[in-house]
This record gives sequence, structure tokens and C-alpha cells, in this order.
Amino acid sequence: MLTKAEITSQYILDTVAPIFNQNGYAATSLKDITEATGLTKGAIYGNFENKERLAIEAFRFTVKKLLMEISKHMSQSDSPKQKLFLLSDFYRNYYDYSKRLGGCPILNIGVDANNQNALLLKKVRQVIEKIQDKIAALIEDGIEVRELSSEINAMHYAKRIDSMLQGAIFMTYTMNDDFYLKDSADQIDQMIIEEMSY
Repeated sequence: MLTKAEITSQYILDTVAPIFNQNGYAATSLKDITEATGLTKGAIYGNFENKERLAIEAFRFTVKKLLMEISKHMSQSDSPKQKLFLLSDFYRNYYDYSKRLGGCPILNIGVDANNQNALLLKKVRQVIEKIQDKIAALIEDGIEVRELSSEINAMHYAKRIDSMLQGAIFMTYTMNDDFYLKDSADQIDQMIIEEMSY
């Protein structure tokens, strides 16, 4: 059972994570945070040592939620190759899903933190590396069970898939058109079939 302090911390993160994600670190004021939560400055800082720590925890909270959804979607198959298709499939509907998060946390916080907040940027880079490592491990599993070609470089393709998706997310949000995500998902599927498979 959660303590009262843990319940309050959870409530703060749940409330402010989409605000940080949408507005960015610098543009989110303490006033925005207290107004959204209905809590005092003392209550906020009683749970998080400062605004930067709150922003980092809010980012981690949102990313954890996102990665759990991706993992859940990919758990529909045990086949590494099918899991790659399920990954691209998840992103076909990512625009609608990520709006509930206040946008794409990796893209939003990554762009916002670059040149502004080194610690937050470091956290974003760690998440990107973790995602790419997981995709690379999945490709390596596919090679091991002979679903994917042993000629391919797993990390090379993991980075390519991730950058195609992140680029498509940027274009989808900028143009308010999910064509970019759907088209990139189709391109990834084609790449899996034509370049990555036997």
C-alpha cells in the first residue's frame, strides 16, 4: 500500500507530466504546477527537491507509460520478426495515443532540453539508447532463430528504425497529419521484408 507521500508524488507526476511534455522545462513555471495540482509550492517541493528533479521524474513517468504500452502491443507475438512488425504497427496510431501524453515525450523533451538543460538531455539520450538497444536485441533474436538475415547489422537497423519513427513523429506533429507515421511504418515493414529477411 502506498504512503500518503507516495500518493501525493504520484498525483503530482500524473498532473504535471503532460504540462512539462507540452510546454517544455523552461516554459513551465511553478505557478503552472501549483495551479494544475491545486497544491502549494511547499507541498510540491516537499515531494521533489526542485523543478529540475520534478521535470526529470515527470519525463521518466511519461516514458515508462509509453514503453509499457509498446511492450504490451508487441507481446501479441513471440516471434522476433513479428514483434518488429508490431512495433511499426504501434506507431501507426501513435499520433492519437501520444496526444494524451501532451505529445511525444522523447521528441518534445529532447528538443526542449537540447542546449538548455544538460541533465534532462542526458536522460532523454539514455532513453533513446535503451530503445535502440531493445530493438537491436530483438533483431539479434530474429537472426538467432533464422527469421532475419545473419548478414545485417542489428544496431545499424535499430538506429535506422528509431530515426525513421522519430522523424515521422516530428513531421506528423508539425503538419498535423498522421500520413507521415503511417507511411514510415509501411516503409519499415517493407525494409523488414526486403532488406532484413532471408
